[in-house]
Amino acid sequence: MPRFLLRHRVVVEPYLGDSAYGKRYGPARADVPALVAETVRQVRAPDGRQVTSTAQVIAEPGLVCPVGSRLTLPTGRTTTALSVDHHTAPGLPVPACTEVMCE
Repeated sequence: MPRFLLRHRVVVEPYLGDSAYGKRYGPARADVPALVAETVRQVRAPDGRQVTSTAQVIAEPGLVCPVGSRLTLPTGRTTTALSVDHHTAPGLPVPACTEVMCE
């Protein structure tokens, strides 16, 4: 994805797993270039359930954002990653990107 199209900035705190004290997150990566759309869509979670996504984030390929990661959107709203897809098309003239569907 060309960087000039990624007009928003988000903060990503990668999900590390659960501990005795609750969910654990890695260090926050601030100012991640992204394109954010806060619209309601039905998506399928990794476990197969159909869930509602209220924000979609498109970022550069290689974004480290496992399912369950915490994201802070440009509006200041904090949300959780429901699904993460890495889109690539080697050899084709189309942009590669990472798509995150958020709660």
